[in-house]
Amino acid sequence: MSGGELEALLQAEVQRPVAQSVARSVAAIAEAAKQRHGAVAATLFYGSCLGSETLEGRIADLYLLVDSYTGAHRSGLSALANQALPPNVYYLETRDAEGAVVRAKYAVCSLADFAAGAGGRWFHPYLWARFAQSCRLVYSRNADVRAEVTAALAGSVLHTVTEGLALMQSDFTVEDLWTAVFRETYRTELRAEGPDRVKDLYDANRRYFEAVGKAALVALKVPAVAGQDGAPAGPTRYACPSPGGPPRSRWWLRRVQGKLLSILRLMKAAFTFADGPDYLAWKIERHSGVAVTLTPWQRRHPLLAAPLLFWQLYRRGAFR
Repeated sequence: MSGGELEALLQAEVQRPVAQSVARSVAAIAEAAKQRHGAVAATLFYGSCLGSETLEGRIADLYLLVDSYTGAHRSGLSALANQALPPNVYYLETRDAEGAVVRAKYAVCSLADFAAGAGGRWFHPYLWARFAQSCRLVYSRNADVRAEVTAALAGSVLHTVTEGLALMQSDFTVEDLWTAVFRETYRTELRAEGPDRVKDLYDANRRYFEAVGKAALVALKVPAVAGQDGAPAGPTRYACPSPGGPPRSRWWLRRVQGKLLSILRLMKAAFTFADGPDYLAWKIERHSGVAVTLTPWQRRHPLLAAPLLFWQLYRRGAFR
């Protein structure tokens, strides 16, 4: 399949400017993270802060792509954990050029794992669904790395669209496809937000999703459906390639796998974050409205406390 048009769109997308205040803050926190880990080949900025005018009171999301886990960590245990279940997630604070405090949650992943996960070689959509969405390349070591990252992002879009096609049961629009596949991917993680939030996700970046979605459908040779004479103009509809119902077993397996991986990653984050248990409690309450009051014992022993705490939060509706 040819993704030349798609890669060209993504090359422009990853360089598209963000708000000046956000760019200044992200540059500062990305450099601080790079100094902490050293062997960084590229840094991606993504998530809900991408379209913001400021990062004040918010936490930026970054991905640091490294050559090797041993080179990126001083601790052999951290490197082993990163290799066994990528990515490792960390919290960092610094100040930008104007003296403002900047906060970020960043993930460390090898270039090889990123290419595999984003490119669709992982069964679970953790990376390919995340990076089918818009992001910015705030640092790359050289042109070869930039090309490798862009190719992985194109792979994310193509694989996510392919999985979305398998969910279509009749002629569809680009919006139908994206919202269907994101609704399924939301169900594969422990998320405070419900799957209905995918419509807001699509609407917030409609221009991007329409452009890359159409380019991916062209690359996958999915034909548009000719409109009927006299029919009102509307979004382009595409022919359903294989009607007959969604592949329930594949997505059911992803849900089971995803819940387990989400729990393991949260437990790991309790150790890699400074004040990790309190950060996780804050994040859960912020997204779900379910207040979490941690005991001193739970703060001291997050791994032992996690199973019962997660079960209690699940029963109170913090996760779906």
